[in-house]
Amino acid sequence: MNPADSPCIEIENLRFAYGANKKKRKAPGEPVVLDVPEFRMQRGERVFLHGPSGSGKTTLLGLLGGVLDIPAGGRVGVLGQDLATLSSAARDAFRGSHMGYIFQMFNLIPYLSVVENITLPCRLNADRRARLKGREASEVAQELADHLGIADYLNSPVTRLSVGQQQRVAAARALIGDPELIIADEPTSALDTDRRENFIELLFQRCQASGASVLFVSHDHGLRSLFDRDVSLAEINQARSTEVSV
Repeated sequence: MNPADSPCIEIENLRFAYGANKKKRKAPGEPVVLDVPEFRMQRGERVFLHGPSGSGKTTLLGLLGGVLDIPAGGRVGVLGQDLATLSSAARDAFRGSHMGYIFQMFNLIPYLSVVENITLPCRLNADRRARLKGREASEVAQELADHLGIADYLNSPVTRLSVGQQQRVAAARALIGDPELIIADEPTSALDTDRRENFIELLFQRCQASGASVLFVSHDHGLRSLFDRDVSLAEINQARSTEVSV
């Protein structure tokens, strides 16, 4: 199959426990966090993923984003790429090229300004720069910041911003350079109603224009109806705090 024709996300027989990886197949006493026989998400689809705290949502996003080591068992395919075949460095490069990841804890670079944080993916990755189509990254960052209400802080140290403002910086950083997949882990948790609506509007506008897919995790069930599909992690995850047996 041509990678371009494959699903955006394709999980088969995924089984994950912290402490278990390719080199250490067993981790006695470690509970299985994820046991997902199958999950697929099509290109261009917008999926709302929900579940109670501690159900493994952030772990699943970490695996899909290549942040966590892929376990020995199962397959995690993203945009036609089997992540298990990549080294840690190669997964980082793949994420930088193809994904915009809004981390729950933001993961901003504290010694960089707001605009430097937003434009960082384009400075580090040629694919993200190319998608700017000749425009300056700082110009696109200005547009994103305007929409998110942080334009007045572009030259400020990111550490001087409030939690809600930092969350919007993280969102702008994820969107710049039109990545093919946006992975968002509680991206509106620190935003008030108006800011939340502005972010969702911007997210959908940019993803529709570029054909990007969105996997969006949130406890805010009021957002569910805005997405193409909502998925309960409890329904696809069969883990029941059992010990690793693979």
